[in-house]
Amino acid sequence: MIIYLGLLLFSFLANSAAIVPFINLLYRLNFRRRRQITKDFLGQRAKIFDKIHQKKAGTPVGGGLLIIAMVTLLYFLLLPSLRLFNVYVNAAYPITDELNVLFFTFISFGILGLYDDLRKFFNFKETGFFGLRMRHKFILQSILALIISLLLFVNLKIDFVNIPFLGVFRLGWWYVPFAMFVIVAFANAFNITDGLDGLSCGLLMIFLFAFWIIASHQLDTPLSVFIALWIGSLLAFLYFNVYPARIWLGDVGALSFGATMAVIGLLLGKIIAFLIIGFPFIVEVTSSLLQILSKRFRKKKLFPVAPFHLWLQYIGWEEPKIVMRAWLAGVVFAVLGLWLSCF
Repeated sequence: MIIYLGLLLFSFLANSAAIVPFINLLYRLNFRRRRQITKDFLGQRAKIFDKIHQKKAGTPVGGGLLIIAMVTLLYFLLLPSLRLFNVYVNAAYPITDELNVLFFTFISFGILGLYDDLRKFFNFKETGFFGLRMRHKFILQSILALIISLLLFVNLKIDFVNIPFLGVFRLGWWYVPFAMFVIVAFANAFNITDGLDGLSCGLLMIFLFAFWIIASHQLDTPLSVFIALWIGSLLAFLYFNVYPARIWLGDVGALSFGATMAVIGLLLGKIIAFLIIGFPFIVEVTSSLLQILSKRFRKKKLFPVAPFHLWLQYIGWEEPKIVMRAWLAGVVFAVLGLWLSCF
């Protein structure tokens, strides 16, 4: 654990040194939120969102790209150096296969999100497959999730879920569609949650601390190192992302981080703990899903506005109040999930 804490601090310092020049670069590239009308999942104008958040126009977007690049670079520089400190690298799975699935998820979903950011901020025309409409995004996410699920099932031989008090259940080939659903769901859940300054990344950091404990308890060195470096990067990023934010993640970070959260939960096999620790994200995506279904089948809104955090703003809650209380709820769910993971 001493080594892991040292890696976390090193990652924090490296990202702290890089983030201000990166923000300046985003300004020079004009990679910033535009003053424009956004659209919701049904293609309708989200007027309430724009009314609340229009003052944030001009904030640089793309912090997720820096985190993905720094975590990946630091990981492959520092993991081999552990042997210099006589650290025994223990893994629950073959190390190469585990790293393949972890970094394929981290990078591939990031590339998908980066393209979506480029399309939005540089006004690519939303036609054809490369216009990346919502249905196209889901197709690409599903393809990536299928590849990841097959890597988990075929290469790592993972086909089980651990249910507290009931034991381990093997799903066989049914594990592949199950894992696909979890990955796509959490990629979009994180993306939806990433709507207030500091909200998604603060909840993610709480999630990672909880799963860092689980990974360390299972003596999974590669995963523990990855989480340590990721937490260090998030600490540096959050300094500039809390209200009022000077930089946002963008889809490049949101899709990558949500999908990677899911893969961490699947690798450790603690699916119930994963769902409980990640429950704030589930609330956000469920509120949006219910709103979409209500519009489509009932032809009217279920809520004045969705997702849940935007509804709280709509009824008068201040942004920092929503974020701080969401973090507190995240801590409670993390403790509950950790407790259940012991069974």
